[in-house]
Amino acid sequence: MPDGGVFCIVAPPNPYRGATGPYERASLVAHYLLRSKPKAKILILDAKDKFAKQGLFMSAWKDRYGDMIEWVSGPGGGLVDTVHAKGKRLMAGGAEIKGDVINLIPPQKAGAIAERAGLVDDSGWCPVDQRTFESTIHKNVYVIGDACIAGAMPKTGYAANCQGKVCAAAIVAALNGESVPEPVLLSTGYSIVAPDYGISVAGVYQLRDGKIVEVPGAGGLSPPDADARTRAIEAHFARSWLTNISSDMFT
Repeated sequence: MPDGGVFCIVAPPNPYRGATGPYERASLVAHYLLRSKPKAKILILDAKDKFAKQGLFMSAWKDRYGDMIEWVSGPGGGLVDTVHAKGKRLMAGGAEIKGDVINLIPPQKAGAIAERAGLVDDSGWCPVDQRTFESTIHKNVYVIGDACIAGAMPKTGYAANCQGKVCAAAIVAALNGESVPEPVLLSTGYSIVAPDYGISVAGVYQLRDGKIVEVPGAGGLSPPDADARTRAIEAHFARSWLTNISSDMFT
């Protein structure tokens, strides 16, 4: 890719794995390009008209990367309907866009193993009893994480970790003939926009009328006007989060 070239990221429509993933990727690429190809541009074509932590990301991009990252949204310009791989060209909103590098993230669904097992519905994802995460299609089969339809919860690693614990408690209760405990679920997501610049979002969820909903006022975002020290602390927290959740799951 030449200096002055265009790195194009096509973000998928909702729902998909890791709501902030495309925008974290844009930040990572921008960090590299700023040092190696400072005249380059990153173009994000987005089928959505908003995304998670949008204000925080766009403020951070402006602060650290100037005008390098451009976000184009919605059906009028961000929705890609045609891809010409050989020519590295896209059609979006009736316009042709050429990129030197194109990273197209397609619409997503549950993995092939879930589809082969007959656990998905017409949405492409797996419907579950949101109290226990038992499949509503096949009894005694449980689905957690990205593949399941879990109400307001995002498809994140932290959410999957929390769902696994709730699901395990529900299975133990069922085996012992006990009532299933009322779940309280959490999700925390950190994003590193630059090595010393972190932002985060946290959510708390409960069951209401059989659906997982967010508890109003129980979560929150990084403050939009935080100083450099706070952003650096959040970047440190993000790395600590990765260490801790990896230890929790794998050791």
